[in-house]
Amino acid sequence: MVKKRISKIVAVIFLLLMVFIWVVPVLYTMITSFKSEADIQTNAFTILPINWVIGNYQDVLFGNTSAPVAKWFLNSLIISVSQTVLVLVIVSLAGYGYSRMKFKGRDAIFVFLMATMMFPAVVNLIPLYKIIDTLGWVNNYLAAIVPGAAGVFNIFLIRQFMQGIPKEFDESARVDGASDFQIFFKLILPLIRPVLTVVALFTFTASWNDFLWPSIVFNDVEKMPITPGLQLLQGMYALDVAHALTGALVAIVPTFILYLFTQKYFMESLSLSSGVKG
Repeated sequence: MVKKRISKIVAVIFLLLMVFIWVVPVLYTMITSFKSEADIQTNAFTILPINWVIGNYQDVLFGNTSAPVAKWFLNSLIISVSQTVLVLVIVSLAGYGYSRMKFKGRDAIFVFLMATMMFPAVVNLIPLYKIIDTLGWVNNYLAAIVPGAAGVFNIFLIRQFMQGIPKEFDESARVDGASDFQIFFKLILPLIRPVLTVVALFTFTASWNDFLWPSIVFNDVEKMPITPGLQLLQGMYALDVAHALTGALVAIVPTFILYLFTQKYFMESLSLSSGVKG
């Protein structure tokens, strides 16, 4: 009894420490975004602003023609939503094929796909850029949307979830004359909604936060997503702390809101082996 109580206390302390590590930088960013640059430079160690200002948000969103944050925000929204929808369509169909359909070389192809996960993503940057350049997609939304549309890990995740759905469901549907597409759309798709929610959440977050690849394929300021664009909020000779932190805070708003609305489904989906009972 005493050991359990001690273990709970240790666990609580550890969790509180992790919360402190993650929350403090966000709170600091939030509070500092309401400070003037002069206040930051002269009173760097004060927690609360001497004078609360909202001019940083006005400057960042609407007052900086060389760094159009509002346009970047819209670009990121278009890219992330489009990629998320495309990913859900492709990986759900691929997962169904590798899980429920029988064709020659199915398992060998799947093993080969899994083996590609062993290579670091940076290895693909140069050949992928050459493909994008050949297609004429540089400075185009497609350059950021299409390359990440068929993530191998997402296919694996959905395939494993589908493996937990009894195949007797498929056989019963086939006896009633259902085709593969009917089985997928009417039977399988509703059952895999939890894992699709997880894939959608991860995909949107990864696309929104991606910095390296958009920095390579976008050199037009007007077409940049917000994450690589934030580097332009820095001054030429010195870092503009107030504007940089304000831009960073604006950038995390969509992912924070998304998590608030999907955390229930996300927590339910952590048990991916649950599948379908019965």
